[in-house]
Amino acid sequence: MFDSPPDFFSLVIAIAALIFARKAYVDAKQLRTRLDAIEASTAMPAKPVPPPLPEFEQVTTAPSPELVSEPSPTLVPGETAAPAPEVRTATPPPLPPADRGFEEVIGTRWVVWIGGLALALGGFFLVRYSIEAGLLGPRVRTFLGGLFALALLGAGEWTRRKESIADIAALPIANIPAILTAAGTAVAFATVYAAYALYDFIAPATAFILLGLVALGTLAAALLHGPALAGLGVIGAFATPLLVSSEKPDYWALYVYLAIVTAAALGLARIRLWRWLAVTTIVLAIVWTLPCLSCGPSMVAPHVFHVVAGFVIAALLVVCGFLFGPAIEEGRIEPISCLSLAVYLLGATAIVLASRHADAAMIAFAVLVAATLFVAWRAPAATGAVAAAAALVFVVFAEWAVRGNPDVLVMPGGALPGMGGPAITDQSVTLHLIAAAIFAIGFGGAGFLSQGRSASAVIPVVWSAAGVFTPLALLIALFARIAHLDRSIPFAILAIVLAAAFGGATEALARRDNRPGLMISTALFATGTLGALALALTFALEKGWLTIALALMSLGTSWISLQRPIPFLRTLAAILAAIVVARIGYQPRIVGDALGDTPIFNWLLWGYGIPAASFWAAGHFLRQRGDDAALRMIEAAAILFTLLLAFMEIRHAIYNGHIYTAVPTLLEFALDLCVALALAIGLERLRVKTGSIVHNVGAVLLTVFAGLVGVFGVLILENPMLTWTNIGGSFVNILLLAYALPAVLMLLLSYAVAGRRSIAYANTLAAGALVFALAYVSLEIRRLYHGQNLIEGLTGDAEQYTYSIAWLAFGVVLLGIGFLVNSERARFASAAVIGLTILKAFAIDMSTLTGVYRALSFIGLGLVLVAIGWLYQKILFRRRAPPPAPASP
Repeated sequence: MFDSPPDFFSLVIAIAALIFARKAYVDAKQLRTRLDAIEASTAMPAKPVPPPLPEFEQVTTAPSPELVSEPSPTLVPGETAAPAPEVRTATPPPLPPADRGFEEVIGTRWVVWIGGLALALGGFFLVRYSIEAGLLGPRVRTFLGGLFALALLGAGEWTRRKESIADIAALPIANIPAILTAAGTAVAFATVYAAYALYDFIAPATAFILLGLVALGTLAAALLHGPALAGLGVIGAFATPLLVSSEKPDYWALYVYLAIVTAAALGLARIRLWRWLAVTTIVLAIVWTLPCLSCGPSMVAPHVFHVVAGFVIAALLVVCGFLFGPAIEEGRIEPISCLSLAVYLLGATAIVLASRHADAAMIAFAVLVAATLFVAWRAPAATGAVAAAAALVFVVFAEWAVRGNPDVLVMPGGALPGMGGPAITDQSVTLHLIAAAIFAIGFGGAGFLSQGRSASAVIPVVWSAAGVFTPLALLIALFARIAHLDRSIPFAILAIVLAAAFGGATEALARRDNRPGLMISTALFATGTLGALALALTFALEKGWLTIALALMSLGTSWISLQRPIPFLRTLAAILAAIVVARIGYQPRIVGDALGDTPIFNWLLWGYGIPAASFWAAGHFLRQRGDDAALRMIEAAAILFTLLLAFMEIRHAIYNGHIYTAVPTLLEFALDLCVALALAIGLERLRVKTGSIVHNVGAVLLTVFAGLVGVFGVLILENPMLTWTNIGGSFVNILLLAYALPAVLMLLLSYAVAGRRSIAYANTLAAGALVFALAYVSLEIRRLYHGQNLIEGLTGDAEQYTYSIAWLAFGVVLLGIGFLVNSERARFASAAVIGLTILKAFAIDMSTLTGVYRALSFIGLGLVLVAIGWLYQKILFRRRAPPPAPASP
């Protein structure tokens, strides 16, 4: 049906068969080890019986030392005989199993595995030889290939029955029947594929059916031969459509076939309780939804059938505790059960997004979400799928809100005032509004009614979390699509109604007797109440004042949590901070184009500065009652808003109020680098006092960010030696801001982390400071010789000589500092700079300098090196005279 793979695909199948046979052997080896351990612990050890001796040998057997007492020692007159030692009969411990020797390993294992591969390859090579030699025609070769496959399959079944009759199948040395059968199925795959792809003997539909039958037969044989054939069968079954190409793909035939294969594989997994087979089948099945991504809305039906059929099969056979699924203990969430439903929900989500929210796709998605709630309600093992369903519902509606904003959006009963746009019917909006209402009621009602139904605390918490999150998320998505995130009184009213519903649920749950998870669920509904009220405030206020109000609300909630230690208040403060972060993510300019032209004192200062100050203060309040996830979210928001305030003000000042300028300049990179390094120094000092992991990680991330900006932005992309950049004055210019000041800040940061982080971390910062300082010295020299544009002009002898002298002087200064303050790091930096100077002298100066400059360069270098050696000998490593030897007497 689809594009044909390379011709050696059959060979790959044979090798895969060998790999699966190897896996079967490993499983058998584990079973054998366990059985040996059981027998050793339960069986009575028997004494070894010596082999019978030939009749003509006469051997005098000594009594056992356990049964013969030692002879009495000779008594000396006057001594009393000591009591005879007590003789005990000890039971020898069981002998450990003997290690398999090299010969046994080769003879019982490797020859079988290699033989299975050889059988499969032999069939392929025989066909290849007959083709090259022209011995047999294509039809005969295909016929013989089929006979060889049948012979291998028959041999596999015959050996399996022989082993069963001989009662040796319990501990197989190497699974010979499985290997023979795997080789036979591999040859069968290759024979059918060759008859179709190489010789055109059979039509694509016939090849498709035959390959599918081979795959299904392999899965059936796995019931007898173990997991190796199951793996080979499921891979061959899902790869079969790739082997058969067609100009017009028939998706209905494909997905009906995949439904049969999925049912067979999951049925086998259910019978044998093979979790790996269930997971592999579900993953391979959902991969086949990828063709839907390139199809239009007209081809939605077969793709919908695929995910619905797979969902139903998985629910029937995989979900523990539901209909035909495996049994499970009560109150336990089982990962495979949740995954089996969530994966097909993901496929339905992909179809909705690929079809641009076609009606059929949306209806199928809604049906699967409802089915997920039903299955999880009946089988608590699949409760995790409820959380996945809630997240995917938000993904669908968020994509719909972001994808575009039509000019006309109305409610089912007519246009609401304040929605904006002319009154023209939009069926897409109507369908999504109805679906959103159903989802909100379904998740919210189930989250409330599920409380008290389970003895596990996790299950009701998952239900309540989904019941609170989904209505709030849907309301936000609808507000973004319909009201364009502008002020909307109707949406504010809806938010108040939702807050009232959550408040009623909180009051009802608070009056119930305590059950597992009830306190957390009550806190979640209370959080939803305050979150809905915050949304009402959001929908009623305009533009930047909303951001400021939510940030101040987070500060107030943190202060209230200090006075009234209610756990959910801390969480609510973090949620409000997250909403503010999402708000500025959607509109970084806070108030759109009305930022103002004044540097620093504009709407960015209020929109970012007030939230930053609020979050720092909120973090201070929350820290007084412990360190938890809510505090870390608040602290992270404080760092983020502080950083964004600085970066946004920099862009606003540089580009005259236009913060969306695409290409940054050297000036912006330089200012961002300095700000990041300064904030990193502050966080390094702060984390010593607070011990906060957020401050710790934030300092590291800022340092990494500064390193990336410094390397890629300042040293590479906007390097004045590589771009047309106007430097400015001779010494007071942009080089001071881009290279000199970052070098100083990096050095300060290296001292701030000294003794508190690894030596390599501090040394890396010091090395960065050295690189930027040397770059500053070099670029300033370039500025003296070439003016404001460093990229213009050639490098003369005087300039090259100046570089050498300046680098050498810089190294000497570093060495002097190292001697004065006894800093090994400064001396190493000096050695690096002087070494670079030496390399330049021999690699560049020797070939480019001429006349007196070349001589002066090497003379100066030599004198400095000699002087350095003298300093090291006389000051740092001065040898003391040995003490005089004592006078001989």
